[in-house]
Amino acid sequence: MSNSNSNSNNPETLERTENLRQNFFKLYGHHPEGIWRAPGRVNLIGEHTDYNLGYVLPFAIDKNALVAIRRKSAREQDGNQLNLASTYGHAEIPEISSVAVDELQPGSVSGWAAYPAAVAWALNQLDEEEISGFDLLVDSDVPVGSGLSSSHALEVSTIVALNDLYELGLSHTRMAQLTQQAENEFVGAPTGIMDQSASLMSEAQHALFLDCRSMEAQTVPLPLAQNDAVVLVIDTRVEHSHVDGGYAARRRSCEEASAILQVSSLREIDGIAQLEAIADPLIRRRARHIVTENQRVLDTVKALEDGDLEAVGKLLYQSHVSMRDDYEISCDELDVAVEASLQAGAIGARMTGGGFGGSSIALIKREQIEAVSNAVISAFEQAGYTLPNIFTVVADQGAGRA
Repeated sequence: MSNSNSNSNNPETLERTENLRQNFFKLYGHHPEGIWRAPGRVNLIGEHTDYNLGYVLPFAIDKNALVAIRRKSAREQDGNQLNLASTYGHAEIPEISSVAVDELQPGSVSGWAAYPAAVAWALNQLDEEEISGFDLLVDSDVPVGSGLSSSHALEVSTIVALNDLYELGLSHTRMAQLTQQAENEFVGAPTGIMDQSASLMSEAQHALFLDCRSMEAQTVPLPLAQNDAVVLVIDTRVEHSHVDGGYAARRRSCEEASAILQVSSLREIDGIAQLEAIADPLIRRRARHIVTENQRVLDTVKALEDGDLEAVGKLLYQSHVSMRDDYEISCDELDVAVEASLQAGAIGARMTGGGFGGSSIALIKREQIEAVSNAVISAFEQAGYTLPNIFTVVADQGAGRA
């Protein structure tokens, strides 16, 4: 099910893969059975629509989590043990988090290790499967807390590895559903299914148009190269977390709106006129973002198919305004980044990801990279903010063996 791909063949990934293999041997005293990779993602447009069974348009990026794994045999003394370690922080000897497979339950593992542990737990909820102990070492260059889905990259790299090693034969859709279950029930983050799907199903130089109700997916070409355009990511360094209450509160508002309107999800609402039946202005604003954002995704797909980047740019900014004013998930740093990008000549800009921090993106001409970056840095300096991390991303292939 998992395939090697373009990113796994570039020199930087090859070097990271070899270093990870060597570090695994130093840490555990044996070689891994293999190394798997899963990319982070940028969501071009379609924010918070996934758990409302709407439309999203993300793409995988050329930053990824690499996971080296070796299954334990029943003969080994700790054959039922998960040993989880990470090179993050560049410790000489990474600290190992250990937990017995049969002791896995929601809340039993904390920190980053909860994500691979959650995947093992979710797979063991399947009646026909039994995941035993394994050693794992992860190396990731997806910025943590940046809104680029570092946690889902870790979950997806783990599940594609276990799917291959145990020959589970799981489809991409099923793996996305299982990692969502892992995140929702084990980690305790009420996320939708977009991030896992983007990491699993994306194709290079394409965005992934996903219907989160039917799980039908199609790739949409990103006409960036032919227009000499790039996507610039501005990581504000304001860390966000899906486990915090803001995300869950937005989801509850949507559920309340659906109940008031007597629909199973806000996906069923065709236009904002129907929202007048919601008396509470806060809940009505939250619902309005979802309804209008779904339409913006559809409009963006058409604009991309027409090669109309100017139309895409306008839709990106309309999305940001909706997230800032109706859904209220932006923050001052994100707003400054978006406005500075536009003033410096960006075609379009918006915050991306769950909000409350993280990153914004700017659709710009390649020749504008330096000018837009300098404008954002200058705006952050004037505001007294921590300087952002700014970089371009390439639309890359989905997860597979490295």
